[in-house]
Amino acid sequence: MQPLYELTIHELNGLLKKKEIKSVDITKSYIDRIKKIDPVINSYLSIDPERAMDDAKMADTVIEKTSDGDFPELTGIPLSIKDIYLMKDTKTTCASKILENFNSPYDSTVIKKLKENNFVFLGKTNMDEFAMGSSTENSAFKITKNPWDTSRVPGGSSGGSAAGVSAGLCAGSFGTDTGGSIRQPASLCGVVGLKPTYGIISRYGIIAFSSSLDQAGPIAKDVLDCAILLKSVAGYDKNDHTSRKFEIKDYPELVRKAGKSIIKGLKIGFPVEFFSEGLEKDVYKKIMDVKELFKDLGAQTIDISLPDTSYSIAAYYVIATSEASSNLERYDGIRYGYRFIDDKNKTGDLNELFVNSRTKGFGKEVKRRIMLGTFALSAGYYDAYYKKASLVRKLIIKNYKDAFNKVDMIAGPTSPTAAFLIGEKMIDPLSMYLSDIYTISINLAYLPAMSIPVGITGENSSSASKLPVGMQIIAPWLAEDKMLCVAKVIEDTVGFAEKYKPPLHESFFDEGKGRTADMADRSANIK
Repeated sequence: MQPLYELTIHELNGLLKKKEIKSVDITKSYIDRIKKIDPVINSYLSIDPERAMDDAKMADTVIEKTSDGDFPELTGIPLSIKDIYLMKDTKTTCASKILENFNSPYDSTVIKKLKENNFVFLGKTNMDEFAMGSSTENSAFKITKNPWDTSRVPGGSSGGSAAGVSAGLCAGSFGTDTGGSIRQPASLCGVVGLKPTYGIISRYGIIAFSSSLDQAGPIAKDVLDCAILLKSVAGYDKNDHTSRKFEIKDYPELVRKAGKSIIKGLKIGFPVEFFSEGLEKDVYKKIMDVKELFKDLGAQTIDISLPDTSYSIAAYYVIATSEASSNLERYDGIRYGYRFIDDKNKTGDLNELFVNSRTKGFGKEVKRRIMLGTFALSAGYYDAYYKKASLVRKLIIKNYKDAFNKVDMIAGPTSPTAAFLIGEKMIDPLSMYLSDIYTISINLAYLPAMSIPVGITGENSSSASKLPVGMQIIAPWLAEDKMLCVAKVIEDTVGFAEKYKPPLHESFFDEGKGRTADMADRSANIK
């Protein structure tokens, strides 16, 4: 029988309904896998095996009491959570020293809904500090590695979640997406990641980076799992003033019914701006292969232009850093979080306490963005930077509105490159920022989008790394149902999961081999 940790959420749910397995069996499979694999991957910041087994036992009780299998699809399913979601009596650090010992006094809305669905909590995943980064190298505690090649990054900021799903360390996960932080790591790790329409999942209890851009979303092994996770947490929340009232559709049922006929007659737009300089040849080829696939399935592919998206990086980093500057102002060393204690400061100077606590508590990238945002909002510069960026945002929204008057969906690469080497872009922040060049405009426009794996690089080479390539599908506002159905058809036709697996073999990690080998040896062996 296939190992339980390799099964999808819907496959596990089917076995639980038939009472062929128990949640404790599934959970133990994941805990054993985490103990063996995660010391190399570093997906998790914290795990709680005892709590996970308790959750599993409670889920099994629910299942036993339900004779007809009418229990939520996430009942007894082990999930990981990005360490940016508040969870009562659980440490939530945002991968930052400034919150290293912070225990949340309440549950975020997402966690509350997952508990109502009887999920099993495995642990909190690593991330870029305060979700600021594209590689998960900005964590204050550890660097997460890509399961396809441990010398490479998993993407970010939800890199721990994406790597965990890819390596079989959880059945699914929840991340956050401010400028591509779900979709880009999903692409680099060969899994499915969905950033829904802004406001359909509550942000209440999610530590804020940029309030007008942040959005919660699922990362999963396949499209149907993504639909299950989305349905479980979507909905209006009175505690979130940016929450949207809308009709929650039965996303999983629609995906199950999706057939190739849904593609026939669709108009799929391919933005010329997404195929410019900087796009890797292998990535370009895989996206072009899918473009031909759309044609074979009866869709009409149209080259479109999104002219103002060329300004999206500049507009995004003004808006995001400005909002970050405001949101992170609360971390002052007084109310909660890290406080710098200096015996030399006998005067009790508050300004000195603020400065020292923030200097020691925040990492380099967070400090960079706070300073940029504070400058953009300062007197004399607000109109020149923040106001102008907001006007550019309106132009980008109009670009997408105009595009969706011509096409039904938009498709293109998720990331301009496959996974890059650890440390490769850390000395060049601009190069790192450009990793999100195809994802950022979607957040600025509040649109839904998702990344699905469509192939690997170096497929015909014996020496090159075999790394996943993700295709991004962008839909009109609140059209997650159609987007998921299109993604499902492409997923089934491409058959990525059946063809390719991360080369993480259990035997490699036996007797601590994976833990004691140096990075170069690990990479060579895993390749």
